[in-house]
Amino acid sequence: MINTDVVIVGAGPCGLFQVFELGLLGLKAEIVDSIRQPGGQCTELYPDKPIYDIPAIPMCTGDELTDALLKQIEPFGCGMHLGEEVQIVRRNDDDTFFVETSSGKQFTSKAVVVAGGVGSFQPRPIRVPNIEEFEDRSVHYRVRDPRQFAGKKLVILGGGDSALDWVLELVDIAERITLVHRRDEYRAMPDSVAKMEQLVADGRMDEIRSAKASAINGENGQVTSIVIQPKEGEAREIEADQVLVFFGLAPKLGPIAEWGLDINRKTINVDTEKFETSEPGIYAVGDINFYPGKKKLILCGFHEAALAAFAIKQRIEPDKKVHVQYTTTSPIMHERLGVEEQES
Repeated sequence: MINTDVVIVGAGPCGLFQVFELGLLGLKAEIVDSIRQPGGQCTELYPDKPIYDIPAIPMCTGDELTDALLKQIEPFGCGMHLGEEVQIVRRNDDDTFFVETSSGKQFTSKAVVVAGGVGSFQPRPIRVPNIEEFEDRSVHYRVRDPRQFAGKKLVILGGGDSALDWVLELVDIAERITLVHRRDEYRAMPDSVAKMEQLVADGRMDEIRSAKASAINGENGQVTSIVIQPKEGEAREIEADQVLVFFGLAPKLGPIAEWGLDINRKTINVDTEKFETSEPGIYAVGDINFYPGKKKLILCGFHEAALAAFAIKQRIEPDKKVHVQYTTTSPIMHERLGVEEQES
């Protein structure tokens, strides 16, 4: 059991900045995220695309913003629990919270902040008949162990960075790879596309563009072939032992929808004083919350995280007044940040 002041659900920009704001107030946080790296949408959807509306930063990429936020929270020793989904949030008799993840990891906290962006990201499934028979057996949405594809006839579906990265990673261990992309142009990094095209030119793999999978054949969960339907012309059947599907990620509220919060479609209603949900002690910041005038901007989420931190501090220490102290002049803030006092 991990004891902490606050459990933060979501390691996107707002979740990371929430750590910082809590840390300035002397509160310890632990972050849980279903994605295997911090950054949320910034790293999953636009790691290399420019962001222009972060205050005082004329331009940065999603990855650069994430790296800067991680650097900023280093003084506070936040625990980071990635690749895990929060499944249980339950109020204890003493008004603290019991939190448990999909891996069985357990926390006790005095508050919970939901900073889940637009929800947990789940792989977009392939839509063909009887796909459930093959999923997680010979049709996969992520690679857990590359060795399972050694010596196999492998079909990879998709045209983004994940699809191309795994083509390049697995081409030397699979018996044969066929890459199938529904469009003519790829969305992956140009360098990866060029390397893939060279592999095709060298006869080391196959590629089919402007086509999609229309059926998967096999029995007892084992794929034997996949039917590919081009935009024009007749369908063709390709032998396959394993299929990897990389159609991107779709946001879903997931277990959050079962926590008894006041849900507004796929968002959580909060007040604008504390950014507290309908459950006292549970807060929501960033894209996942809703209130009149809400704007889904990172800078708005940063503002929400700051006010939520003060509210959480007041909840944890109700008999003390929470004073605003400035990082420019406050010795307490300097101590928490690990910076030396500047002589005037």
